[in-house]
Amino acid sequence: MDITDSTVFIPGATSGIGLALALALHDAGSTVVVGGRRTELLEQIASEHPGLGTVRIDTSDPASIRAAAAEVIARWPGLDTLVTMAGVMRVEDWHRPEGFLASAEEVVTTNLLGPVRLIAAFVEHLRSRPTATIMTVSSGLAFAPLRVTPSYNASKAAIHMLSESLRLQLADTSVRVVELVPPSVRTDLLPGHATNADALPLAAFVDEVIGLLRDRPDADEVLVERVRFLRYGEARGDYPRVVAALNASDPHGR
Repeated sequence: MDITDSTVFIPGATSGIGLALALALHDAGSTVVVGGRRTELLEQIASEHPGLGTVRIDTSDPASIRAAAAEVIARWPGLDTLVTMAGVMRVEDWHRPEGFLASAEEVVTTNLLGPVRLIAAFVEHLRSRPTATIMTVSSGLAFAPLRVTPSYNASKAAIHMLSESLRLQLADTSVRVVELVPPSVRTDLLPGHATNADALPLAAFVDEVIGLLRDRPDADEVLVERVRFLRYGEARGDYPRVVAALNASDPHGR
């Protein structure tokens, strides 16, 4: 991925990591299109950041994904990068179904089916480009579980394995599959998390991600230093210590 000359669509980018990454890629020289559900928020973003494209999309709705894909490809035919950013995180209690079932279904629909449907909507177009990138977004919690967010952890673990599998399947095409693995970052993914002292500041995270994309454009995973503790716990042989530390120090972290 050439951060200075790509055409990038980032659904779920009206706030948090998605918006910060969109602005950073735009500043680096790429053409960037932000997707989101709220039209008024998209209009505000377009007004505040001239040159940033916007498209309405609800990644939990298959029809909305298809319509948005058609619009993006028609308006920006040079599109060569899809970032499947949209996601939700919910605290759940699995002792009784009323404590988790509706939440779990929403999380899986948004975090797993959303990216699957997005990739299905764009992969044919991306394969037509000389070089293209699908960037999936998993989490450090794909590799070590946070006790209070079971469905989120599972959905992100599925995204990791989906990324690994698609990288193998698409190896005979022009499309590269890159997995962005955030640690706990100060955003509003959970209430109060934007002020979590244990989380990485958003600006620092995005700056490090942009540096990694610039310096290691062929990397299969984008791993900031903070997430390596979670990512490689099992490989290091200290997985139980990682899980204990995660759940002791950051009960509402990403």
